[in-house]
Amino acid sequence: DLLRALHDELLELGVPDVSIDEHDYVIARLPGNVDVDVPAVGFIAHVDTSPEMSGSNVQPQLHENYGGGALELGHGYTLTPERSPELLDHLGHTIVTTDGTTLLGADNKAGVAEIMTLLERLMADPAPPHGPVHVAFTYDEEIGRGTETFDVEGFGAEYAYTVDGETVGHIENETFCADAARVLLRGVNVHPGYAKGKMVNALKMAARFIALLPEGMCPERTEGRQGYVHPVAIEGTVDEVQLKLILRDFDVEPLKAQAQLLRDIGEKVAAEHEGGQVEVAVEESYRNMRLVLDEHPQVVELALEATRRAGLEPKLSQIRGGTDGAHLSFNGLPTPNIFTGGHLYHSRYEWVAVEGMLATVDTLVALCGLWVERARAGEAPRNPRAAATAAAGGAA
Repeated sequence: DLLRALHDELLELGVPDVSIDEHDYVIARLPGNVDVDVPAVGFIAHVDTSPEMSGSNVQPQLHENYGGGALELGHGYTLTPERSPELLDHLGHTIVTTDGTTLLGADNKAGVAEIMTLLERLMADPAPPHGPVHVAFTYDEEIGRGTETFDVEGFGAEYAYTVDGETVGHIENETFCADAARVLLRGVNVHPGYAKGKMVNALKMAARFIALLPEGMCPERTEGRQGYVHPVAIEGTVDEVQLKLILRDFDVEPLKAQAQLLRDIGEKVAAEHEGGQVEVAVEESYRNMRLVLDEHPQVVELALEATRRAGLEPKLSQIRGGTDGAHLSFNGLPTPNIFTGGHLYHSRYEWVAVEGMLATVDTLVALCGLWVERARAGEAPRNPRAAATAAAGGAA
């Protein structure tokens, strides 16, 4: 429903090329307004929110002229600088929060709003120079399936940027490498009154499995470039339990070591519970997009320079998570990540400053202009994938 609403709003803005495909991806293309060949650049945001907390019936709260200190959300919940120190970078700004009962949805609807405002500015004012601007709104990013059926060639951009970051000024060129693990623990269930020497409790096996995970290798005790192993779901009975975990690190080899750790723990738990069985299956989710982006350094450099031109101090950082850009980069569309200004994503304390969002829009406008400048100087990077596609089309 939201994607269709965005489709209609893009038409109302007057964007000349707007479509929604059979998979419900919304695509919009705005031609360049300059007399030079500029690579088509994409801006991408996702409309879904985290399934970890309700994003339904959101009641946003506006806190104008923030003066520091605590913000009362409602329903007994309070947002404080101790919980989110970045609040103090937004004194005098308008802070948007939840009412404590839902997500705000800034991840990634702040990005959606910023991209829509970019298009609104470019349509209303012919002065800012820009090449072809291609926009995509995706879905299911939060469960890692946002670009499963995305048509990179049909999108037509040579390079792209997801607008899905957090702190104002931060440009991200790395994601985690990610795997998903499923652990199946099989016990033996018999009537508890006659269970001595016969029952093997799969729930206790699962508890033991989790207890054997290294205490320092969890999300709540890691930061920066440290990876983690994170149990996220458990379901089952005495007879059989399925445990789901996510594995994260910025490099592949430590990720492989995490998978082996799970297998070793599984063997130990099975050995401790005679008659029980443990099966560990690990599958790839996504890989660190820096492996691709390092081959296209100008794409990141332009985002950093655009941030400076918007009057901000840029910072290159890594995402302790993933974005659609990880999949897209490995599918031939190098896609670093640009800040939205949001914080405390996936929680009832999620917030964003209006001024931070406007800074993102200023950065996107500056970025469009920088691509034009590089093209005029003959220094705009070109994507070999796009060139090969064009050549193949010409040959056909």
